[in-house]
Amino acid sequence: MTSFARLLVASIIFLAPTLATAQDWPNRPVRIVSPFAAGGTADILARMVADHLSSVFKQQFFVENRGGAGGTIAVQGVVSSPPDGYNLVLTNISMLVTIPVMNPKLAYHPIRDLTNIAYVAGAPIVISVNGPSGIKSLDQLVALGKKQGKPLSYSSSGVGTNGHLLGESFGKLAKINIVHIPYKGAAIGITDLIAGHINFGLPVLGSIAAHLRSGALVPLAHSAGMRVPEYPDIPTLKEVGYPDLTTTTWFSLSGPANMPRPIAERLNREVAAMLKKPEIQARIQRDGMITEPMSIDEFGKFIAAETTRWKPVIEAAGLVSK
Repeated sequence: MTSFARLLVASIIFLAPTLATAQDWPNRPVRIVSPFAAGGTADILARMVADHLSSVFKQQFFVENRGGAGGTIAVQGVVSSPPDGYNLVLTNISMLVTIPVMNPKLAYHPIRDLTNIAYVAGAPIVISVNGPSGIKSLDQLVALGKKQGKPLSYSSSGVGTNGHLLGESFGKLAKINIVHIPYKGAAIGITDLIAGHINFGLPVLGSIAAHLRSGALVPLAHSAGMRVPEYPDIPTLKEVGYPDLTTTTWFSLSGPANMPRPIAERLNREVAAMLKKPEIQARIQRDGMITEPMSIDEFGKFIAAETTRWKPVIEAAGLVSK
C-alpha cells in the first residue's frame, strides 16, 4: 500500500465516527439553554428557534432557562457539554463580546471554547424619556444635559451591556455629563424611567413597545442602521447626527467547541430558513428586531469586528477588570 493510500484509509477511519454522528443527528431531544428569565427577548427567540427546529428535524428541541452572571453561567454550562449537537445556547453580544473583554479571566473564550453557529436577530436600542418630561427630540435631551448643573442619569440592564456602552458613547459624542444607573434587568429600569426617577433609558425596542403606544415613554432615536418598518416615526441615531452609534443588541445560536461541522451547517441553514418564514418575520418586525442571515464564517468575522469596535469603548470606560 502506498503512503497516500495509507493516509487516505487513516483519514476515513478517523472521520467515520464524526460522519456517522452527524448523519443520524438528532436521534434524541436537543437542549437550547436560554440565559435569561422566561418572557424576555432572548427567551422568545430561543423558543422560536426550538419550535422551528423541532418541526424540521422531527425531534424535540426544548428550551431550558438558566440565568445568572449576565448569561455567562448558561454559556459555561454548554461549553462543558459534549460537542455532539445536543446542547446549544442562545448567546448575544454581551456573552460573546463585551463580557469577555471586561473580564480577561472569564472561564470561557468566546471563540476558542464555542462553536458560534448562527446570527439570529438584532434588537435596536432606543434612547427614551418618559412622557411627562416634555422632551420630544434628542437635541432637547442634549440641551437639558448642557443646561442643568448635575449629570443626566440613564439606565441600562447592567454594567457592560450594549445599552451601557451605547450610553457612554452617546455622552462623549454629545459632550454632556451623564451617570449610569445599572439595573439587574430591563423591566425594573423601564419602570423607574416611566416614574421619572432617571432622565433617560436605553432599552431595546421590543421591551418598550407597549409603553411607546401608550405614551408613557417617548422614543427620541434608535440605534439600528435604518428605520424600523413597524416604527417608522422613530429616527435613527445616524439621522440625528450620531452615525457612530449604529448598533443592535444581537442574539445568536452557539454550541460547544468542536461540534461536527455538518451539524453546525445544518443548524445555520435552518435558522436562516426560519427567519424567512412570513409568520416569523411578522413577529420579529412587531418586536422591532432586525434579521441578517450569515454563514458560520461570516458570523465569526462579525464577532471579531464587534470585539474590535467595543474593546476601546470598554477600556475607556474603565470596565476591564484587573
